[in-house]
Amino acid sequence: MYPVIRMTWQMWKTRKSPKLPFDGTHVSTHYCLPWDLDIFWELNNGRTLTLYDLGRIPLGHRTGLIDALRRRGWGLTVAGSSPRYRRRIRAFEKVTMKSRGIGWDDRFFYVEQSMWKTSGDCAGHVLIRSAATGPKGIVPPAEVAAEMGLDPISPPLPDWVTAWVAADAQRPWPPMQD
Repeated sequence: MYPVIRMTWQMWKTRKSPKLPFDGTHVSTHYCLPWDLDIFWELNNGRTLTLYDLGRIPLGHRTGLIDALRRRGWGLTVAGSSPRYRRRIRAFEKVTMKSRGIGWDDRFFYVEQSMWKTSGDCAGHVLIRSAATGPKGIVPPAEVAAEMGLDPISPPLPDWVTAWVAADAQRPWPPMQD
């Protein structure tokens, strides 16, 4: 089940937070709750991706993305992700999440997020590819950026992001069926 109450809480907490530039970092804190656990009593890998929403949506609010989407009647969807899991997060552990926009290309926005344990260790990191959607399909990110009051030309994407984009483009679609 989607953590609606937790998302509502995060949005409430950030409602009066100062606006951020597109590449500004939104910092939030979260706890690993019993319903987030897998059979090994640690944060479930799928639930981790859901929890990243709890940082990404408030980031979108603080950067003006959510307002731009609402004004134009656009939606937002995750179009890909590349997670890294490095440290276990156990029940009731507190983590600090850092979320920031990286840039965009002709179809997608790229957001980087990480979870940090109180020990200072990075527990996980994810690169998210998102698309704004409208009645005709994907809305060009430059158009969304302009609606946000940004320069429609993206900041340069880091090499590791462009390498992931290039590698993902080699993946067959649709996948093979046997």
